[in-house]
Amino acid sequence: MVATVTGAEQTTSTWLWRFRDSVRRFFDSDVFYSFRRSPVTVLAFVTAVIIFVAAFGAPVLAPFNTNDVATLDLTDAFRPPVWMEGGTSEHLLGTDDQGRDVLSAIMFGTQVSLVVGFLSVIFSMVLGVSLGLISGYVGGRIDHVIMRIADVQLSFPAVLVALLLFGFAKAVLPRGVQDAVAIYVLIVAIGLSNWVQFARTVRGSTMVEKNKEYVQAARVIGRTPIAIMVRHVLPNVMGPVLVIATISLAIAIITEATLSFLGVGVAPTQPSLGTLIRFGNNFLFSGEWWMTIFPGIALVILALAVNLLGDWMRDALNPKLR
Repeated sequence: MVATVTGAEQTTSTWLWRFRDSVRRFFDSDVFYSFRRSPVTVLAFVTAVIIFVAAFGAPVLAPFNTNDVATLDLTDAFRPPVWMEGGTSEHLLGTDDQGRDVLSAIMFGTQVSLVVGFLSVIFSMVLGVSLGLISGYVGGRIDHVIMRIADVQLSFPAVLVALLLFGFAKAVLPRGVQDAVAIYVLIVAIGLSNWVQFARTVRGSTMVEKNKEYVQAARVIGRTPIAIMVRHVLPNVMGPVLVIATISLAIAIITEATLSFLGVGVAPTQPSLGTLIRFGNNFLFSGEWWMTIFPGIALVILALAVNLLGDWMRDALNPKLR
């Protein structure tokens, strides 16, 4: 008998072959070679992976669910870390003033910080890339207006812009829904404060790309400006955008922590790293240092690991440095 191969099986086999070929080419590429030749980058990558797994796996991996108020026990409040007198193995890094396990709170807080950071970077990237493409390709008065708005925003610190936007949203929204939408307002506020770098970078690259022959050929065959920008120009300007997005993630996490430390961040029932630092800061000088020091260390390690990966990506994708 002759075995027959269905269309679905052939499609699956073709997809697997292409996937294996893509993986093989990646491991043979100059980018992966520069990655494995840099011990600092490998360490930063491993650290980032551990933090991401601990954060997004917190509902399963964390010793306690700190988001569930019913599980809190005030009799466990102010317990020191396990190596100090009065510490217990049940709470390795101690507890806070409400009896929350500090290690579990850091894991859940890191999850909130990463979600806000990722979504705000995606929002600012989409907005900045879109405006940069339009500004660089169309030019003229539209380019002038967009770039003047960007220049005005660059004259203000990102934290101040986010504070103004967050304060405006809090004043407009009804009090009953403020806590429910606080995280979304925070994402939009941080995203609107960081779009300028994406827009200026994409605008410069677009102004170079639009004069090349492949763009001229697309115009000759009748492609619309939107199709040219999306199908032809955008893929050729995404290299720097990915680098900026990686570095912007660390900036967004720090911005979120700053806003939360100032008391205008996410709701206290789902604290981020910045909120944990703010709560612990109230007891820092009374001897309960672990409540603010450990979340602060977690924030520094996370931002440093992401920044190091961004620096490596910037160098790896620069052909002049190969």
